[in-house]
Formats: sequence, structure tokens, C-alpha cells
Amino acid sequence: MDTRQLEYFVAVAEELNFTRAAARVFAAQSTVSAGVAALERELGARLFERDAHGVTLTSTGEAALAEARTGLQSIERLRDLAAGDGALRGVVRVGIFTNLTSIDLPGIMGEFRRRHPGVDLRLGPSPSGSTGLADDVRQGRLDVAFYGLPDPVAGAIALPLVEVPFVAVLPAGHPLARRPTVPLAELAAERWVDAREGFGNRVTLDRALAAAGLAREIATEVSDLGEIPRFVAAGLGVGALPELTVNATEGVVVRPLSPGVDWRLSVIAHPRPGAAARALLELIAERFGRPIPAARPPRLEGP
Repeated sequence: MDTRQLEYFVAVAEELNFTRAAARVFAAQSTVSAGVAALERELGARLFERDAHGVTLTSTGEAALAEARTGLQSIERLRDLAAGDGALRGVVRVGIFTNLTSIDLPGIMGEFRRRHPGVDLRLGPSPSGSTGLADDVRQGRLDVAFYGLPDPVAGAIALPLVEVPFVAVLPAGHPLARRPTVPLAELAAERWVDAREGFGNRVTLDRALAAAGLAREIATEVSDLGEIPRFVAAGLGVGALPELTVNATEGVVVRPLSPGVDWRLSVIAHPRPGAAARALLELIAERFGRPIPAARPPRLEGP
């Protein structure tokens, strides 16, 4: 068993496709297939079921995946120790939001590349928003992720960045757009455009509405927060978004909410990040003037 076999196995398990996995690890598909087959022979068990419909993990494969990720992380930390104070190398996988235009993410990543040119970056969103990003960090699929849920992630490092208010997002001709401040109760009575379940902004707002005894009808769901103002402008409903996520859009008016609702943006990371991931955390903390806290211990379950 060698490291590349584990890398191939994890890539195929996450992509559920040998072609995409091969592209991800910069190897020929035949090499990835042969590496996974060799690993299966050595373990004496099938890790994948393969048929005309695609690839799925077996029960053994599911169990082995967590161990393979842990093994690769341990190997990465071992390499960090061996490298000492030398130039960092490797890959940092970062979960992002597609609409955080108020945060200079390209600038942060550009500075990271200048400081650590030997480290590659893999940036991407999750289709289930912060909920999916948190799970990806817990499962070892991501090293670092931006995070917009109000709940802490047990066992992870959490670096708070900013806290901003929600604002009402209204069509320009809407009666509430003439108000200097929009009552949350009146906004709740409208038809809404919002993100899918699992997105941090929706979870935060749903809890605030529930605490106020309010319910709402979400008539249109979208998977990109940046698109919500455009759908509002088209007359599909009203919205409410964290202020720093709102893209300026013609035909849309933004107003403060009353009472106010706040949204917190953080960065979360694996509790034992590799040296490259740690360096990225330190840069983000430097940019926002924040100290890096210790990992939050996992919650112990009762008997």
C-alpha cells in the first residue's frame, strides 16, 4: 500500500467517477483504476461497486474512506515536520461562497501564493451552503472553509471574521421600499426568494423568524445568493440578505430591518491543519486582525 493508492481511492470516492478523479490527481484514468484495484487486492475487499450507471462505495469502502483521509492527513503532517522551516508545499482545499464580493478573496489568495508559491489552492462552493462546507471540513474533504451558520462546529478551529446585519431586499416599486426601515413582521407576510436549506443566511433568518413567532412562504429557492436580488427585481418575491452579500442590482431597493438580525461570517478548519492550511489561516487572521483560537473540543455523548 502506498500514498498514491490512498489518494486515488479518496479521489474516486469523492468524485464517484474515475475520469474526474484522474483529472483531479493529474494521472491517467488507467493508472487510477489500477491503483484502486491494487488497493482492493491488498485489503482483500471491494471498495467500489462498478456498473453501467456509475460507481458507488461499498460498506467496506465507506468505512475505509475515513481511515484513508486520516492516513493522508497524518502523512501530510509528517512531511511538514520533515520539511522543518523549508518552503511549504502541497495543496490546500478551501470551501468558499460564490458571492462574497465584499471580502477580497482573490487578494487574500494572491498574497498567499506570493508567500507560498509551492502550495496549490483548490477553491469551490458546496451545493448545500455552510451546512455542506462544515460537513466537508469534518470529513476531511476540505482543509479550510468560509462558514455562515450560527452554530459552532465541534472539533474544528473557528475564526470569527465579521458580523453584519441582514437587510431587506425589495423590488423598487414595492410599498415597503418607501419605508426607511422595514418591519420584519410585514416582510415575513410577503412571498420570498431565498437560498436553499442548509445555507447559513437562511438558517440564521429562519431562527430569527421562529423566535419572533413569524412564518413565511418561500416561493423561489436559488443556489447562489448573488442571484437573489436579480430574482427579486424580476418580481418573484422579496428577500433578506446579510448586508455584505448583496450585489447592487438595478430595480432593487435595500432597507434596514426592524428588529435587526445579525449574521456572522467565520472561517473553520480541521483541528490539526497541515502547515500550508495553517499558513492560510494565519494570513486570513492577519487580514482581519483576529487571533486564531484553539479547536473547539467535540461534544461528548452521554451513556
